[in-house]
Amino acid sequence: MNKQHYKDGLRRWSKRFVSLLPLSRPGAGTAVYLPRLMCADEQLPAFVRDCPTTMGLIIRLRLLDWAQMAQPVSCQWFGKQPVPLVAYVGAFLVKVDQKLASTSHLRRFLVAHPALVWALGFPLCGHTPTRHGFDADLSLPSRQQFSRVLRELDNACLQALLTSQVHRLQSLLPAEFGQTISLDTSHVLAWVKENNPRQYIKEGRYDKERQPAGDPDCKVGCKRAHNRLVKTPAKEGKPADTFSLKDKEYYWGYASGLVVTRLPGWGEFVLAEMTDTFDKADVRFFFPLMAQVEQRLGFRPRFAALDAAFDAFYVYEYFHSEDHDGFAAVPLKQPGVPTRQFDEAGLPLCDAGFPMPVRKLYTDSTKAIMPHQRAIHACPLLFPEPSAALCPLAHKQWDKGGCSVNLPTSPGARLRHALDRSGETYKFVYRQRTAVERIFSQAKRLGMERPKLRNQQAITNLNTMIYLLINLRALEQVLARLEQTG
Repeated sequence: MNKQHYKDGLRRWSKRFVSLLPLSRPGAGTAVYLPRLMCADEQLPAFVRDCPTTMGLIIRLRLLDWAQMAQPVSCQWFGKQPVPLVAYVGAFLVKVDQKLASTSHLRRFLVAHPALVWALGFPLCGHTPTRHGFDADLSLPSRQQFSRVLRELDNACLQALLTSQVHRLQSLLPAEFGQTISLDTSHVLAWVKENNPRQYIKEGRYDKERQPAGDPDCKVGCKRAHNRLVKTPAKEGKPADTFSLKDKEYYWGYASGLVVTRLPGWGEFVLAEMTDTFDKADVRFFFPLMAQVEQRLGFRPRFAALDAAFDAFYVYEYFHSEDHDGFAAVPLKQPGVPTRQFDEAGLPLCDAGFPMPVRKLYTDSTKAIMPHQRAIHACPLLFPEPSAALCPLAHKQWDKGGCSVNLPTSPGARLRHALDRSGETYKFVYRQRTAVERIFSQAKRLGMERPKLRNQQAITNLNTMIYLLINLRALEQVLARLEQTG
């Protein structure tokens, strides 16, 4: 065994040992590591400037506020310099940008582009007679370490990058930025055999009591199908696009919640995102996402465009304010049901046009995602005292105590019925809902719908980085337009 071969083997063993150590190693204080790509172009080595792939990625990744990625100061192990967190995050963004399916593909791509290894800030190891002068393979963590970091990375680090993106966009764009938002969720299929209709499964395919072995975190959910078409995978046992049972589609997986704002002429931008298991209802994403939006923008948006899954009194109340005329443009879940009328005091009107008094108030914890007060309104001709011998409309419930209605006392319950869904203002706001659909379309092209990952934390981190990249591309267009207009 020659001396160089022995040294290379020792380095590989040391790198493998370090990959088994905890991500949070003992250390004092924090440090900010900036990737080498933040150097000015004239300071970059010649082999980096001559690589078009690396330079294209450098221009885009420079738009991130890497100073937000502060991490604990780590000690060195056996002379091995620890890999900065920014290098891992930059590598994962490269994986998304280049549509690389797995960390194995990512590592091979980086080995083939040594200039990118240098630019991302990986510690350089080995000496080769090549132009760049280091061994790209020895300088990179193992495939297992890349996967481990992705599934153990604190998502708060990535959310800090998203917050800095929103702040920068807010400083560059007109004041209308963030005033109108669209919110929705999209499915993420788990990488399990239960989602493959060509895979034989003796037990129940969608039995929630039988957790898939391929992913310990995913949950089964159902979503109403728009058709009965079942598309089977072409090869490699990929999950079907839809798998219908009667009029619904079921799958194991996750849901990605997203808030998007659109400025005509400027583009569409991600304001907030979160990932949860698919057994959660869409409305459960509403308050966590809007909390992120308020924290990042510093104000509450005035208008919102949402689909019928968000037809709830608290959604309408959230956007209502006496200071402005904002509202939530949401279609009714049951579009054929007539809307209810109210008097000036907020009492619902019966079919005969009389205000219905409150007979009972109580707190309900079952009909919404939060406890809320509800009121039972009674027939005005029979409560509190009978005032007529017969209902003018001969209501069928007259002999049983007259008509009644049960409504939340929240102003949102009245706004839900009072909203003019045929007006031009409503239609203009509701058309903004397609913005979130277009962002989801971009995310699916970047691999969000079928990630080859097997736990929730890794999928959550991947989704956040997908939206970071989408915002980076949009920010590039904004800067280009500002440069053109001077």
